[in-house]
Amino acid sequence: MLKIAVSTLALLVGTTFSVSTFAGSDIRVTYAGSMGKVMDESLGPAFAKQQDGHYQGQGQGAYGMARLLASKKLTADVFVSITPGPMQILKDAGLIDTAVPVASTSMVIAYSPKGKYARQFAAANGNDASWLRVLSTPGLKFGRTDPINDPKGQNIVFTLLLAEKYYQMPGIANKVMGDVQNPAQVSLEGGLLARLGNGQVDAAAGYESEVRSAHLPYIALPEEINLSNPAETKKWYETVSFNVKDSQGRDKVLHTQPLVYYAAVLKNAPHGEQAAQAFVKFMLSPQGQKLYQQNGYAAPKGDALYR
Repeated sequence: MLKIAVSTLALLVGTTFSVSTFAGSDIRVTYAGSMGKVMDESLGPAFAKQQDGHYQGQGQGAYGMARLLASKKLTADVFVSITPGPMQILKDAGLIDTAVPVASTSMVIAYSPKGKYARQFAAANGNDASWLRVLSTPGLKFGRTDPINDPKGQNIVFTLLLAEKYYQMPGIANKVMGDVQNPAQVSLEGGLLARLGNGQVDAAAGYESEVRSAHLPYIALPEEINLSNPAETKKWYETVSFNVKDSQGRDKVLHTQPLVYYAAVLKNAPHGEQAAQAFVKFMLSPQGQKLYQQNGYAAPKGDALYR
């Protein structure tokens, strides 16, 4: 019955589900789609084994998942998101009291080892504009996620806008992306790196954590543009913003937020607050942090939200 229910819901909401079953208590975790590997192959199964229980993972773009949780179309015990934005949706809905940092990462440019531009990317350097020149090559297929529903989709836009300033190359972001919501580039979170790995796209925006977990080659970028360092917020990150149209067609201005992963216990947790708190504590434990590190994540940064 569980497998049927999970499959049906996945079809309805376009969400990736992973289930590890044990004979004991349950935990259901909804997470930003980029975290699929660490959650479903490392943290979730390790926690389920420790608790002699059952782990169910639900992953997709964090803003989209937050809205589904806020509207009660999905339920979960724990929500794990990147940046505070998706958490604010749940705070406004009265579903969480606080969210704690559990890991961090940075924006990188991943490229296909099978692509015709692999050699050019391998020779490029994040400390100069060579990677940006390759990325703006006419005909190159660049993949990114939806800036409406996924923080990563927003963060690559911010990274490219910051790169314009950092390398003093006005207009290069538009040359790479076209429109911010360009349907020729934007795809669902869950399949982007798979498309990159099999050569369907030549390069893609990614978090260092997920790209390293997928064992894909990438170009690391300077802190001034990779959104990894909260200390750069005032000097660099907050100097860019952009507009999108929301689902109702209204203009909305988006601003940067450093790339910190937060976890929150939901008040309507189907398996109870105690189980949810135990999973958050597990993520912050030495074992949980080691699993994050093994999957390419950096240590958590900054303070809890809404303290």
